[in-house]
Amino acid sequence: MGMPTLLVVEDNPDHLELTLTILEQNGASHHIVVARDGQEALDYLFCQGPYSDRNPDEQPELVLLDLGLPKMNGLQVLQCMREDPRTFFVPVVMLTSASEQSDVILALKGGLNSYVSKPLDFRDFEARLEEVREYWRLSGLAPLSA
Repeated sequence: MGMPTLLVVEDNPDHLELTLTILEQNGASHHIVVARDGQEALDYLFCQGPYSDRNPDEQPELVLLDLGLPKMNGLQVLQCMREDPRTFFVPVVMLTSASEQSDVILALKGGLNSYVSKPLDFRDFEARLEEVREYWRLSGLAPLSA
């Protein structure tokens, strides 16, 4: 497998542009895939629909997931991921706004690894990613790219 993949799930064009710009300007060394709603994210993760030719053994290193999404919200996406063995161990960092803090608690109980408040701060994002990597390294359950 080559460069690790980061799945960014964000429906707001302004937030998506800002997130991608921050990742690019700070040298994120990932192949970035964008899903604009919850169903598209699941299609990507489970190799369905337009992603049916994707290798199911190559899951993203991390899913950066917006909470407020059309079709299926971030909590529903997280629940589907945690219920399926193919994505159970894929780390998820949720993008939240201040008004969504109560939903973050629900997400943490549902298997969320961490969260970052919008607008995205790259140093905070990097710290969350390193925490998630360290958790998986120590658990020995799911090896991630270093």
